[in-house]
Amino acid sequence: MPAGNRTVDLLVGAFDLNQRRKFELKNAEGKKVVDLFFKPITRADRKKAQSLSGTEEALDISTQMLCQMAELEDGSKAFASADAPKLQRQLPETVLNEIELFLFGVGEDADMEEAKND
Repeated sequence: MPAGNRTVDLLVGAFDLNQRRKFELKNAEGKKVVDLFFKPITRADRKKAQSLSGTEEALDISTQMLCQMAELEDGSKAFASADAPKLQRQLPETVLNEIELFLFGVGEDADMEEAKND
């Protein structure tokens, strides 16, 4: 069987990991603050975020994932890993939840318990 016909190669070739989704973050007055862009999450991304967070706590892992995955329009990283504690301390939880739910592709009407179990 030629290398290009292996099932793993067919699966990997079927998905574009460079395609990004845009999240427009607005402040309480509805004014745009920043656009964040997210590529699809891989299992390796999830494992890296878990390792960097140093805990099994889902909320810490999800914020670390946000710092790892969020990009600006030009493709540069929006956050450093070290930004996770500041985001958790100084950003309203509803805002952080909204961004993280978008990152994980959880619908707007989904509850946080669903997001934690993803």
